[in-house]
This record gives sequence, structure tokens and C-alpha cells, in this order.
Amino acid sequence: MQTTLTSRIREEAARLLFEGKVDVVIGFELGSLPLRSTPCFVRDASDAGRLVWNSFCGNNLSRYIHRCEKRIGLVAKGCDTRAIIELIKEKQVQRENLVIIGVPCRGMVDAGLVRKLFGGGEILSHEEAKDGLLVTGALRTLLIPWEECLHQGCRVCMRRNPVIHDVLAGGPLQELPADSYRDVSGFAESPPDERWARITGEMDRCIRCYACRDACPLCYCANCFVDATMPQWVGKSTGGSDTLSFHLMRSLHLAGRCVECGACERACPMGVDIRALHRKVSSDVAGMFGYTPGMNLDEPAPLSRFEPDDPEDFMTGRSPCAE
Repeated sequence: MQTTLTSRIREEAARLLFEGKVDVVIGFELGSLPLRSTPCFVRDASDAGRLVWNSFCGNNLSRYIHRCEKRIGLVAKGCDTRAIIELIKEKQVQRENLVIIGVPCRGMVDAGLVRKLFGGGEILSHEEAKDGLLVTGALRTLLIPWEECLHQGCRVCMRRNPVIHDVLAGGPLQELPADSYRDVSGFAESPPDERWARITGEMDRCIRCYACRDACPLCYCANCFVDATMPQWVGKSTGGSDTLSFHLMRSLHLAGRCVECGACERACPMGVDIRALHRKVSSDVAGMFGYTPGMNLDEPAPLSRFEPDDPEDFMTGRSPCAE
């Protein structure tokens, strides 16, 4: 299937560039290491053969289209298109400047998890088999079932097919059941001291490199609050208070906007579970407003508008989402 998708993507990219319908096609090419595919920018039809599609195309390519005036062809999976929808609604990109090559996605492989499951030793090659990922090292070969090597976010993904597209590179996949946010509801129900211990434990690993912010397609502010000095909203240290303030303020900035693509989690060099924090906020937005980001171009985000019947429990009493 991946070979078919790659061929289709290459054909469409070459056609769009040859006919002058786009100035550049943003997709993926093979990385220099096993378990890696890397974003690439193809500007000539003769270079379309560089493009690939496999289970390692985890980057959210919508990160590269902010305020770009060029005509762009973009290879996009479900979570990418959800981010595109939010960017269009926030007027960060014009729909008419985009040609979306939509790709159904069964989930992306977590390279770090694969190395852990492989049990050490250098991975020399890999092969995408029907039942899982076949990983080969110097001394052994291991078949890892797909359900065991995917990113956590991919396992609860709410959109395996592109939400919007101009060209669909493959047949649609069956969508997974609606997300119940069970993973974060359990956290919310745990005792306060346990919640605090988990949060502080995660924050202690953060080195304030801002890779999470820089990888996020919805973090596009020209001047980030964390860089401001007049006034200084957040301290610059890696102490617990400053680090927690940064992550909490960023999660609130993404409330009703985060599409849970997992870009922040994949970019973190320290393995901080940033995704759990954003999923808790997303579950609250879904519970209070019935809104899921990136699913409808015509539906405004709840925190960008006011309605007379908006819930006010967060001001007047205990929020139902905290029950």
C-alpha cells in the first residue's frame, strides 16, 4: 500500500509542478538514518521522485505554510489537514494558495519506542510488513506488531483520513471510534497529590529548549510571550515554577486550537509527556463547548467568539469538566 501511495504522490506532485499550478510541493523524502523520513521541498517536476510515503512521515507539514504567498502543494494526513483548517480560520494561510494532496494514515511509528522494544544495539534496516515493522540489527531481526510501535497520539487519532483535500492519494480508511479521552479522565480523577507529583515530575525533565513550541503548527506568533521582556511574563530559568508557567500558558493559548498531532511530543528531546497536558485541555473544551478543532472550516473556535449561553461555571462555580 505504501508503494502505491508513494507513486500517486509523485505523480500528482510532478503534474502540479509541470502545469505550473504550484510553486513548490512540500512532502517527505527518505532520511539518512533508519526509521526516519524528513520533510523536503520539491520545486521542479523532475525531482518529484524524491517524494516518499511510509510510516515515518510524522512531521506536521502545515508548520511550513504560515503566511506564505507562494502556491503550495502539500502532502497532508488527517492531523495535518486539521491544523490547516485552523490556520485558514485564523487567516494564516489562504485556501486558494494551497493544493492539498491528502493521504490516509494508519498511524506513524515512534522511532524511540521501536529502539526501546528492540532492546539496544544499532538498527541497520527496517521493512514495513503486513503484521508489523520488521527491524534488523547486527545480530538479530525482530517483528514488532503495528499496535505496539505507533505513537500514543496515533492510537487515539480522531481522523485517519484528510478532512479536506484537493487530491486523495489513496482509498479512505475506516475511522476509529470517537475519542473518549479516557486516558486523561483517569488523571483528572486521581488525588491532587498524585496529579501534582506527575506534573512536577514531567516538568523537572524540561530543559526549556522550546522545541515543542517550534514544532507546533499553531504556535506561529511572531513574538512569543516566553521571549517578552517588557513585561516579562515568564522567568527564564529551568526551575519548576518558571517551567510549569511556560507549559500552562502555552496550553491555554492552544485551548480550542490544538489538533493533537503530536508534533510537540515528537520534538521533545527529553521525553516530556506534553501531549497529556494538551489532551486534558482539549477534553475540557470538548466537554464545555462540544467543539473539536480542525473538523469544520465553517465552525469558529469557541474561544474566538462569545455566545450569550456560553457556560460560566468556571467563573460562578465548579466546572462540570472537573467532576
